[in-house]
Amino acid sequence: MPTTRSPQPLRGVRVLSLALNLPGPAAFMRLRAMGAACTKLEPPARDGASGDPMGQYNPPAYAQMHEGVKVLTADLKTEAGQAALHKLLLRTDVLLTSFRPSALTKLGLSWTALRKRYPALAMVAIVGAPGERAEEPGHDLTYLADAGLVTGLDLPATLFADMGGALMAAEAVLKAVLLQRSTGRGSFHEVALSDAASWLALPRAWGLTQPKGAVGGAHAGYRVYPCKDGRVAVAALEPHFAAALCEAAGVADGQRMKTLFSPATHEGIARFLAGRTRQQLDKLAAERDIPLHTLA
Repeated sequence: MPTTRSPQPLRGVRVLSLALNLPGPAAFMRLRAMGAACTKLEPPARDGASGDPMGQYNPPAYAQMHEGVKVLTADLKTEAGQAALHKLLLRTDVLLTSFRPSALTKLGLSWTALRKRYPALAMVAIVGAPGERAEEPGHDLTYLADAGLVTGLDLPATLFADMGGALMAAEAVLKAVLLQRSTGRGSFHEVALSDAASWLALPRAWGLTQPKGAVGGAHAGYRVYPCKDGRVAVAALEPHFAAALCEAAGVADGQRMKTLFSPATHEGIARFLAGRTRQQLDKLAAERDIPLHTLA
């Protein structure tokens, strides 16, 4: 049988990155998958360590994000480093950065300067916050906190703002390439990690994931419950899934939405799940077509 390959809409597009740490390299993973030719310019390594901090504190993550990327080194604060950079820019379609605007200006890489020198070059600048706030210090955790996504003392399960920002950066590269192809000129796109956090926070802002929201714990079919030997994540939100769950648990009127929000239904489902093992619940999910996932 013929093998199917993922479409590569960015084949032939040359992207140069100066972005370190996570969002920029993670965006490169997406761009490479779409066929882009990816080159990264890093600061020189010191004491044998990578010029990108990610290569120092998590080499496996660095290696995965840079698979297929041509990594070069240059000190952009020197004439030799600037010469190497501008030699690359001559054959670059999109430049990806993650510096503060003031740092870009010091390096001669402001959008105003680049646009004059390379009219066809597009630029995607990853910043912490948009506009005037781009100079403020911050990181994934502070952007999530500002968006209302840090609800206790536990750290978030992953770096949502960084990874969401990486997706938005890849999207910005696609927009830049479309504009290049239609106008023949470059364009500037700012991607703020705080905007990524705000985008991810929209369901919470709408009330969906608040405690009284349908997917915030108020709906008995959409919760994490303890079971006999672990936990079970139940996502029986649609009426037919909720009805199947209620029937299995011996809860009446599972077809009525109002039933799923009553304390009695919560108690009945919790009692049923607490008395079953993960193996029993996995079997139940397969037999009755109930969306659930057991956890150790």
